[in-house]
Amino acid sequence: MTIMLRMHQSIVDRITNHAERMAPIEACGYLGGAGGVITESVELRNVDNSAEHFAFDPAEQFGAIRQLRARGLKALAVYHSHPATPARPSEEDIRLANDPSVSYVIVSLADGVHTVKSFRIAKGIAEHEDLHIVEQGGVA
Repeated sequence: MTIMLRMHQSIVDRITNHAERMAPIEACGYLGGAGGVITESVELRNVDNSAEHFAFDPAEQFGAIRQLRARGLKALAVYHSHPATPARPSEEDIRLANDPSVSYVIVSLADGVHTVKSFRIAKGIAEHEDLHIVEQGGVA
């Protein structure tokens, strides 16, 4: 079975823009949706203020989850950026991934090229996940 994450193009644009605005600091946040399609992004502050790793403020994190739930959505993914490295999970990303039920989306700005990739991480193993971009209101 192929693992796949579906996301609206507007969300890809939004998280890429967030990554650009925050560079050289890593941007981070949640991606929410329903029916397996990501339709919302919630930007969070990187409390580590680092170009090499990120951390959520717990109060802000729980607020984001409540915000998604209030809209009838579920947190389907965590996203963060790699301002100067490829869109693949670092050893730290893998070590800190604590929820195998969500996707981990990485936005790379390395070499001036914007790359967005998705992964599932469980038991210390990162597996690439196909990312299918759907149009707003479109069916995957």
